[in-house]
Amino acid sequence: MQRVLTRALRLTRPWRPPAARSCASAAAAARDPEIQVRALEGPDQGVTEILMNRPHARNALGNVFVSELLEALARLRDDRQVRVLLFRSGVKGVFCAGADLKEREQMSEAEVGVFVQRLRGLMNEIAAFPAPTIAAMDGYALGGGLELALACDLRVAASSAVMGLIETTRGLLPGAGGTQRLPRCLGVALAKELIFTGRRLSGTQAQALGLVNHAVAQNEEGNAAYHRARELAQEILPQAPIAVRLGKVAIDRGMEVDIASGMAIEGMCYAQNIPTQDRLEGMAAFREKRPPRFVGE
Repeated sequence: MQRVLTRALRLTRPWRPPAARSCASAAAAARDPEIQVRALEGPDQGVTEILMNRPHARNALGNVFVSELLEALARLRDDRQVRVLLFRSGVKGVFCAGADLKEREQMSEAEVGVFVQRLRGLMNEIAAFPAPTIAAMDGYALGGGLELALACDLRVAASSAVMGLIETTRGLLPGAGGTQRLPRCLGVALAKELIFTGRRLSGTQAQALGLVNHAVAQNEEGNAAYHRARELAQEILPQAPIAVRLGKVAIDRGMEVDIASGMAIEGMCYAQNIPTQDRLEGMAAFREKRPPRFVGE
């Protein structure tokens, strides 16, 4: 267990943009990336955005989309400058429409199994990301799109957004974590009801159930959830980043075990935080009656 917790906070290295693939075709090189990464500046410094931008397919989870997202996560995972990772859409009215069924239709049964396993791995990578993650849901989040949001720590939705695990209406069942993360979020009985019926919820309904943390009225630009997600990120940024990351580990690991084991996990996380400069800074700031200046060390 100690080894797992230590790995979660291993030393980091700055993120660099991925190098161009030498084997990519001219057509692939010419197209816009489906996943774009941007580090924000000014009061948002410390927030990194992952922009999903596949407009012709409503951000459906296709092969290229999944590959680029996995690559971005791998590059960002070890960047200590990333204090909050925010997922948003560049396609108005859509967060992520779920599986690319047109692409899936061309796969053999064996290929479908391999791809869904890869998709499940993607959601696990999002869930295991060391820094807090926020999904800004300004539109449709269906099937795998909602599974992506469920893999994030926090969810903000426009009140008019539409979301649901609708796989049973397509002859499928959730295969990228939905059957596991939805009941952990809402409880078993309610999760079963939503999955069995394939019901769609508005952002307002989702907030009432506890599926999203915040629901906000949509604006003319169609990005109200994104702006609320940035406000939420700004509340996280001033806090001690190592303590925040360890708190995430303690919660996530603790929820998977009995409470006695969870308390042991909390104790190990707390012990890792004791020698940090940020803990001493927090005590000094309290004593001197000033705001703390945490540096993540």
